[in-house]
Amino acid sequence: MGKITPVKPLLLQLYGYPGSGKTYFARQFCEQFQAAHVQDDRIRFELFDEPRYDKQENDVIAQLMDYMTGEFLAAGISVVYDTNAMRASQRHTVREMARKAHAQPLLVWLQIDPDSAYQRTMKRDRRRSDDKFAANIDSTTFERIAGGMQNPMPNEDYIVISGKHVFKTQMSAVVKRLHELTMISSGEAQSQVAKPGLVNLIPNHTIHDMGGRVDLSRRNIMIR
Repeated sequence: MGKITPVKPLLLQLYGYPGSGKTYFARQFCEQFQAAHVQDDRIRFELFDEPRYDKQENDVIAQLMDYMTGEFLAAGISVVYDTNAMRASQRHTVREMARKAHAQPLLVWLQIDPDSAYQRTMKRDRRRSDDKFAANIDSTTFERIAGGMQNPMPNEDYIVISGKHVFKTQMSAVVKRLHELTMISSGEAQSQVAKPGLVNLIPNHTIHDMGGRVDLSRRNIMIR
């Protein structure tokens, strides 16, 4: 079966904790959808032998991502903009870039409880494609990133998916939204329908190693 092709270019942004599965989703989405995967971690890995993750370096990465995204959209190619769209101003800038290119912007919010997300970052393995370019994150860095995130507002066009669901279920939700936006046909939407399923990216022993400290009250997973 061929890849899904939208009626016009799509610019997909991603939002969620480190370890929520953004790159996991982005990679597989681009395998099913006619889209380019523009990934900040990979660009950083290619440019810098010893990344500093400071403002100057981040500005260089952002400029390159914007340039590549603009070139793809101008050529009629959809883009998954794979960096954490943490701030409202950042998301607004990317949406404006999409509109100027006559592309459809959409934000995908991958929700997962912070404890599970952090444990995933601790279990990253660079031998896996989704972890190859990921930064090493300690608890202090995770808390700093999480504390600086601004959740999407109602006036932003976004969809919420679970970071713990398997990709087929995640894809079903996104495809449904794209069909509502008249970006894809009914036939393409129906072909992607899947029943919910869970994916465990954390070894079963992890919770026991933590002394059962996963705080279930902090879960905020929902499907719209």
